[in-house]
Amino acid sequence: MESSIDRIGDPWGSRVPHGRHKSWAARVDTFLSEGVEPAMVQGWVQAASILHSDGDAMDIAVMDGRMVGVRGRATDRVNRGRLGPKDLFGWQANASPDRLTRPLVRENGRLVESDWDTAMSRIVTRSHGLLDDRGPGALGFYTSGQLFLEEYYTLAILARAGIGTNHLDGNTRLCTSTAAEALKESFGCDGQPGSYDDIDHADVIALFGHNIAETQPVQWMRILDRLEGSEPPQLLCVDPRPTQVARRAAVHLAPRIGTNVALLNALLHEIVRTDRVDHGYIEKNTVGYEELAVGVKDCTPGWAARICDVPVARICEAAELLGTADHLLSTVLQGFYQSHQATAAAVQVNNLHLIRGMLGRPGAGVLQMNGQPTAQNTRECGADGDLPGFRNWQNDAHVAELAEVWNVEPDTIPHRAPPTHAMQMFRYAEQGSIRMMWISGTNPAVSLPDLARVRSILAKEGLFVVVQDLFLTETARFADVVLPAATWGEKTGTFTNADRTVHLTDKAVDPPGEARPDLDIFLDYAARMNFRDKDGGPLVSWQDPESAFEAWKRCSEGRPCDYTGLTYTKLREVGGVQWPVNQQAPEGTERLYTEGISWAHPDLCESYSKDLVTGAADDASAYRSRNPDGKAMIKTAGYVPAHEQPNEQSPFQLTTGRTLYHFHTRTKTGRVPQLNKAAPEVWVEISAVDAIAQGLTEGDLVEVRSPRGALRGRLRITEIRPGLLFVPFHYGYWDTPAGSGPNARTAGRAANETTITDWDPASKQPLFKTAAAAITLVERTDGSQAPAPTTTASAPADPAGLQPTVGGLDAHASQVRDTAWNLSGGAR
Repeated sequence: MESSIDRIGDPWGSRVPHGRHKSWAARVDTFLSEGVEPAMVQGWVQAASILHSDGDAMDIAVMDGRMVGVRGRATDRVNRGRLGPKDLFGWQANASPDRLTRPLVRENGRLVESDWDTAMSRIVTRSHGLLDDRGPGALGFYTSGQLFLEEYYTLAILARAGIGTNHLDGNTRLCTSTAAEALKESFGCDGQPGSYDDIDHADVIALFGHNIAETQPVQWMRILDRLEGSEPPQLLCVDPRPTQVARRAAVHLAPRIGTNVALLNALLHEIVRTDRVDHGYIEKNTVGYEELAVGVKDCTPGWAARICDVPVARICEAAELLGTADHLLSTVLQGFYQSHQATAAAVQVNNLHLIRGMLGRPGAGVLQMNGQPTAQNTRECGADGDLPGFRNWQNDAHVAELAEVWNVEPDTIPHRAPPTHAMQMFRYAEQGSIRMMWISGTNPAVSLPDLARVRSILAKEGLFVVVQDLFLTETARFADVVLPAATWGEKTGTFTNADRTVHLTDKAVDPPGEARPDLDIFLDYAARMNFRDKDGGPLVSWQDPESAFEAWKRCSEGRPCDYTGLTYTKLREVGGVQWPVNQQAPEGTERLYTEGISWAHPDLCESYSKDLVTGAADDASAYRSRNPDGKAMIKTAGYVPAHEQPNEQSPFQLTTGRTLYHFHTRTKTGRVPQLNKAAPEVWVEISAVDAIAQGLTEGDLVEVRSPRGALRGRLRITEIRPGLLFVPFHYGYWDTPAGSGPNARTAGRAANETTITDWDPASKQPLFKTAAAAITLVERTDGSQAPAPTTTASAPADPAGLQPTVGGLDAHASQVRDTAWNLSGGAR
């Protein structure tokens, strides 16, 4: 048991080394409130983590009707008892004194406390009025990556078949839509091919834009244990920051932001050139290899080195590592996903595995990772831009099948145009066609790009905003109705992690005041709206989490994400189980595609594919012509420079991201003493070379400005690649006097004041990685360091290694101008 270790200063804890092909041993991490001893705990209630996508299984300690701690569950397949810092401490936010406990409604421009009947009546009245006057397209629903499966499925049916709107998406659009799109483009269907257990078997682990040490800390513990055991794997890290992964990597590539496709094309070029491909696997299981080989023929390491600003030798070393791996595991996350060629880059990682035959066996797999705990469920249940059960909105047979499950006519379900993605929903609200936006469990006033624009939309006269959340967030301050929601530990439901593992989380304590589970709120709305099926019965026939889960099982039957072999009882007894779980796989499915590609056939596939560069969607006939037998699709894409490039006014590239100690917009983790103390305030990272050139020192207060807006933070000098600034995106305004945004006299605090309204053409994921920005000094430091963690990628650079740039500021400015000229192809 590991309970007394400082899990802030030592986030990953002690090592339990294990060798290749060996089982990962248990290590139970525990944290109890001060003064609480294990013998005092009156009950332990099953749960799993709600503060990242790892799905770490744990038990909640309960005493006198309140949470008093957590412990990891040693028998669970995902974490073997280990918990990360957010797992250990994050639960304390539930008891924050500023939890919402009663509904709020807007009266005379102010939010005032009300009752549930008044609040829901206002929502229902507005819903009916808009449906009568403008039709279902006037209503939009924007949800979370933190609700439960049962809640997403209920929301999907009431939005799609009750209201009949095409406007339903989740904030998973910001973090996981590229994962889904890349899997659909390569395999015809969503669903992770690999498994966390592949870490135990791989001889090479490649992490593409994935800071696993901070985003999935328990799986980093697993990799660390492998690195300390026999036959340790070699790591390839592609990341512009000096992450913990980069520090342990055999090869670290730090490419210029926005050049991932060029880098991957060069790696593919080398593997094809050296014929390190599995021709038998390619012939049997894929289409498109010949086009790929032609497409990357001229993408030499030298060509990529000039674009990516990475040494040719490093690219060749990386290709050698990938090309000679016996069992290759690759993971991908936001460093690839939040860019202008997100889907194209992620698909090229899939291509690496397809041409090398690295799928469907232990240690050979790919994980297009998720960022949020229940991101997978939004995709499965159709609470994002998909139909439930990974059905294809362009396939009339799929729509008819779903209509039969819901007992409605097929035309009830909107499917004549693509489901509306989140960025387009906010554009429609800006233009005035969406007149009501129901926002559940997310905080777009901090998490969406170009926040000045987002605030203006939320404040727009004529837009009726409903916010369903735990706290009075920056977004809730714009609402017309605020509904107090229960959260993890206060309600029961299931959710699925990034490697398809389903967990059940049981209710441990009552929610505060009048707060209600999200499922109960959606059920109340469905009943008040009197949604009916085609026979006049209730459209939503379930009344509690377990009956909602049983309804979902019927919807998932026969689809890739088949849950029919799961029950609440089984999940309580066994713990996490990987879908599909059915008669053919009653104990779950560790890996997909062990016997070929299953779901890419034209009659079965979730998508008919898109052009990776333009995003243009194919139709059924084009797809059937290209892939009549339903094989995996090897798709190439040429490199396209980022839309916004550095220039004389904005000479730096700006990227945003996460830190180990916070989640999303800090609405929970910012209220936890241990986590908030570890990273209490926003900061700005810069390279040592750039700091010297700009005349800046550690701890200076600086302003970062882009064409959209500005933020201020203390400076951290790190080993980040030159020419790049990094800002964590977690920090908003709820714990500042401004409340909902920057005040009129100062720059902002939120990274997304600066980011751009733009998105990947295929996945529609916004770009948080490729803005151009300038940095200026506001105030000299008093000698203090920046409020950034020193245990993570934000660790300060070694002062002994800091040397002035030859030529000083003028030389640096000239270098920046030359870089901008080269990136733009010589066009100003």
